[in-house]
Amino acid sequence: MVDDLGPEEQSEVLLFLRHHCVQARAVAEDGPENIRRAGLRPTHTPAVLITRGRTDQQLGKIARLTPADERHKAFRLLIAVLAIADERRRERFCSDGCGHWWHRLPAPDPARSIKADGTS
Repeated sequence: MVDDLGPEEQSEVLLFLRHHCVQARAVAEDGPENIRRAGLRPTHTPAVLITRGRTDQQLGKIARLTPADERHKAFRLLIAVLAIADERRRERFCSDGCGHWWHRLPAPDPARSIKADGTS
C-alpha cells in the first residue's frame, strides 16, 4: 500500500496512477461512483477535487496532495478511477484485444480489501 512508501515514492506512485487514469480516459461523470468505490466521503479533499473541473487537471491536483492522510485517500480514489475508466475502455475500445498492460493486473485479494474507514 502507498502508506508503506516514503514521501518521494508515494508521489511517484500517485503521479503514475494519474497518468494511467488519463490514458484510460477517465471522465468527470464517473465522480460519484469513483468516490463510492474508494470508500471516501464526498467532503474529503480528493473527492471534492474529482467532481470539479477538467478531469485531467483535477487528477493532477489529487496526485500532488501532500499530507499523509490525503495521500492515502488519493491513492484509494485513483485506484477507483482507473478501475472504472479501464472497465469502460475495455468494453468500448479494447474488446477485440489490445496491448494495455493494466488490463492484465491481477484482481484484488478480497481478504485484503480496504474498509471505508481506511483500515484493512
